[in-house]
Amino acid sequence: MFKKILLGVLLVLFGLALLYAELIAYGLMQAQGQLKVLLKASPIEDYLEDEQYPDSLKSKLRLIQEVRDFGFQELGIFENQNYTKMYDQGGKPTLWVVSACEPFALKPVEWKFPLVGTFPYKGFFDLEKARKERAAMDELGKDTSIRTVSAWSTLGWFSDPVMSNFLNNGDGELAELILHELTHGTLFVKDSVQFNENLATFIGHQGAIRFLKKRYGKESEAYKTYIDQWGDERKFVNYMLGGAKALDGLYKSFDPALVQEEKSIQKQEMIDAICQNLDTVSFSEGSHYRGLFRDRKPNNAYFMSFVRYREYYDELERELQQKYQGNVKLLLEDYKLKYSSM
Repeated sequence: MFKKILLGVLLVLFGLALLYAELIAYGLMQAQGQLKVLLKASPIEDYLEDEQYPDSLKSKLRLIQEVRDFGFQELGIFENQNYTKMYDQGGKPTLWVVSACEPFALKPVEWKFPLVGTFPYKGFFDLEKARKERAAMDELGKDTSIRTVSAWSTLGWFSDPVMSNFLNNGDGELAELILHELTHGTLFVKDSVQFNENLATFIGHQGAIRFLKKRYGKESEAYKTYIDQWGDERKFVNYMLGGAKALDGLYKSFDPALVQEEKSIQKQEMIDAICQNLDTVSFSEGSHYRGLFRDRKPNNAYFMSFVRYREYYDELERELQQKYQGNVKLLLEDYKLKYSSM
């Protein structure tokens, strides 16, 4: 009897291994990449005590320590050991993300993973494997995107290290990045990536403003530079969200009998118009958003990234002011009670 039960269990396990072979292989590959980052990360103190390490980079590391403390004390972010070590990337990217979208709907392709749920993107520590995944999506007729990732959160499973490329950012962008990722470790709702990313983007930006104001003052160059850059960024984001809304309306208006070729023509005409009209937005002098689409055209996957990260920003800002009197910590504390985190 025992042998029969054991044989049955082994057959089930073998069947599951065959069924989920690709997912298992992917999981092992990602685990290997993440483990490499974790094992090769060194304590921040080692860099600060190294006389050969540049003072300009040491100041960025000290800034990260201040941002962490600010997030824990002023914003209600969970205290943890994230960003107490650093992984030296050697100036190279470490992680790439593939995303895909339906060609005639702003509907992202979703990948399902055990424990953590469904995500509208898939990460790779190997660029060639990321390219193969994108090619597979291209063959299915999807609109695709592949991009490098500067930071990611392991959602409290591990202590996330500083990635050395973080230090290329200005003070405001660096503070925003750290607070964004720490927010993920504080509140991350399963199968709700759009909510999670919008919230982290909002907390990261609002937290960065408050941090810069407290550390440098409103009249400082660091504060003014960040606010000015945000002004252009917000104009661009809102413009692209408007473009996404227009495309969504176009796709929903298509007659089911309309042939794909005609759909493609109408889609491209609208995208061309969105790109051309970007020049009508009043960006500051020298803004990198001017002429952004002269050499490349966005697709649905690109437009979806704005929906994923920014669609709720204005709504969250109104709620922050009206319900929480501008207190980010109260908002986050309330959200932690309202939503179940992983």
